Amino acid sequence: MPRADSLRAAAQRIIVALDVPSQAAALHWVEQLGGRVGLFKVGSQLFTAAGPSVVRVLVKLGERVFLDLKFHDIPHVVAAACVSAADLGVAMLDVHASGGHQMLVAAREALEKHCRPGRRPRLLAVTILTSLEQRALKTLGWKGSLQENVVRLARLAQAAGCDGVVAAPTDVAALRRACGPDFLIVTPGIRLPRRKQMPDQARVATPAEAIRAGANYIVVGRALLEAHNPRRTLTTLAENIRSAL
Repeated sequence: MPRADSLRAAAQRIIVALDVPSQAAALHWVEQLGGRVGLFKVGSQLFTAAGPSVVRVLVKLGERVFLDLKFHDIPHVVAAACVSAADLGVAMLDVHASGGHQMLVAAREALEKHCRPGRRPRLLAVTILTSLEQRALKTLGWKGSLQENVVRLARLAQAAGCDGVVAAPTDVAALRRACGPDFLIVTPGIRLPRRKQMPDQARVATPAEAIRAGANYIVVGRALLEAHNPRRTLTTLAENIRSAL
């Protein structure tokens, strides 16, 4: 594959986190990076500030959207929220695996019933946030190692029919062994090579490390949005991913 084509393919593994305070700010970054990456992630900050309209605008522009609101409620409420997300046209959405088997099944069944075949958004389950480490789990009263809990939650999600999970890059290899080659793994906690670790994320890795371990997508926010030259940084990320493919 020619170098340019392989870089474009590698960049499709990148999800850009639009963790910005307004629709205008989000559209600025879509103008800069649209068509160059796999998806744009709309999370709590942007969705709270701009509402569902920002998702509709991104979809209308032809971009694929990952709605990262981590639904976690009783099964009926989560199922209804997932249907509303599907109506926005998102390509991917997530719920918390710790909501339990019944909630996960309700989310998946609601999407399957509501969406036409082949048009259902990918349903992901969040395992354990990248900001948490072993000591934090102990304060929550969770038994076993952090990775054991991540794998347990992923298997729960897989058994409920979820398409994949959101998990830290340090857990990807264990998840790939436990859940097989077809289970989708989306990985935040990504830092650029030779850059300092992010203070609010405890379990991190480079793009190449995450992809080599078995991640399908990496989520990148500040590394791009705070870069002096975002397009050059995107190329650096794509090159790092390509080295692992």
